[in-house]
Amino acid sequence: MSIIIPKGYKPLLDQKLTERAIKFVKDTFERELSGELRLSRVTSTLFVRANSGINDDLNGVERPVRFCVGNMNDTQMEIVQSLAKWKRMALADHGFTPGTGLYTDMNAIRPDDDIDNIHSIYVDQWDWERVMDEGERNLDFLKSIVTRIYEAIKRTAFLVSEFYPSCAQGLPEKITFIHSEEALKLYPDLTPAEREKELARKYGAIFIIGIGMPLSDGVMHGGRAPDYDDWSTVNSDGYYGLNGDIIVWDSVRDDSLELSSMGIRVSKESLLEQLKIRGCEERKDLYWHKRLLAGEFPQTIGGGIGQSRLCMFLLRRAHIGEVQASVWPDEDRKKAAEAGIHLF
Repeated sequence: MSIIIPKGYKPLLDQKLTERAIKFVKDTFERELSGELRLSRVTSTLFVRANSGINDDLNGVERPVRFCVGNMNDTQMEIVQSLAKWKRMALADHGFTPGTGLYTDMNAIRPDDDIDNIHSIYVDQWDWERVMDEGERNLDFLKSIVTRIYEAIKRTAFLVSEFYPSCAQGLPEKITFIHSEEALKLYPDLTPAEREKELARKYGAIFIIGIGMPLSDGVMHGGRAPDYDDWSTVNSDGYYGLNGDIIVWDSVRDDSLELSSMGIRVSKESLLEQLKIRGCEERKDLYWHKRLLAGEFPQTIGGGIGQSRLCMFLLRRAHIGEVQASVWPDEDRKKAAEAGIHLF
């Protein structure tokens, strides 16, 4: 995909000030998030053993970056694609109690990802996970956690506007919840991405519930791996799913922007059901899956929040390469440079 430069777009901060602003956004949001959800920072891994079931398989077709460790008999390792499953294991191994959790700086490489204004093969996000109490495995609890994350985003946006007034970003007072099946009924002739755009434009900030289960038209709103989010359980609204995406309206690009994917995690029963739906029941014999099925992991809720995505949004940037160092096609670099845009 080629870079798109909005008409009349110019960066609001120079390069040095941008670097300071990036640190301010990251420090501020990390503090707001950890305080809001009672999360402790932990150190996470950059790679895991291949074929352990710990790595995030995303949609099941993306290739992880692999390498062999010479001093471990050429044991094969994989660069993480996210820490979706690693975090739940870490909560168990660290002995976290209900109502508390962890967050970490996750750095991943996804070589099969798109490269465009909002996508890069380098992924940086706050991966977080929180232990749940009994009785919290429901839609109301999911919504309460989403609301608290959104409050942390709003407070960060306010503080950014205080220090960098030119970057003031308007956000609605409340986030709007809508199930992907409801979105389909509202806009039956649009694609899932087009539905997100229309809803984000209308409400400013939305949480799309139910990502991963085929809708009534037989098409998923979006892909989710079968072994972390619970997208197959029927919730209190009568629809499938206890997960979703936080999406905001990006007025710079005149488009929607996903900031986070998250959800209540699978139980033993929903794991087996989702592995069956996706035709990968053999995964139940992998190390991570066997531990979950043996009852070694607590029930949790968790997700990832894009660091560069949030910086891009709050600093009103048109391209993720303005806030993140990665690799970009030569033609994109040239087009950006001609428009006065520096891609790290």
